[in-house]
Amino acid sequence: KRIIEEEMGEFIDEILLPMEKVVEVRGGTKKVSQRKLYPGYIFIQMKLYDEEKRLLPTPWDFVRNTQGIIGFLGGERPIATPTEEIAAIKAQITEAEESEKPKVNFEIGEVVKINDGPFQNYNGSVEEIDAEAGKLKVTIDIFGRSTPVELEYWQVEKQ
Repeated sequence: KRIIEEEMGEFIDEILLPMEKVVEVRGGTKKVSQRKLYPGYIFIQMKLYDEEKRLLPTPWDFVRNTQGIIGFLGGERPIATPTEEIAAIKAQITEAEESEKPKVNFEIGEVVKINDGPFQNYNGSVEEIDAEAGKLKVTIDIFGRSTPVELEYWQVEKQ
């Protein structure tokens, strides 16, 4: 909106704020939200220099004075992110849009309550975390014996 209001369209081609979907289960309810892939970074494809490699004041001031912007790669002479890196970031964005990653908010030794499956309503201690698979190994007490069970993130909640 601000780009249109301040007539910056001729300078700014594309803005990337890479996000990924994350799944969190609270109270047995699955909630999908978005999280930044590169917290603190925004990628802007724009015309910032003239033919003689001089900084153009209008787009530079526009971006530099945008609320929330605190610095730039390259400082007062911003540098471009290589095309290959931007292509890799775009590939990450595409991959992130196609999958939902479980939000890792468990710690080893933490007590969790099982909300689903044959051990529903049992409490157990987190022994292992497999962030890639979105699974936990939780030890529960059955008939006085510690028994490890493998569960998906969505099957448990923090105590």
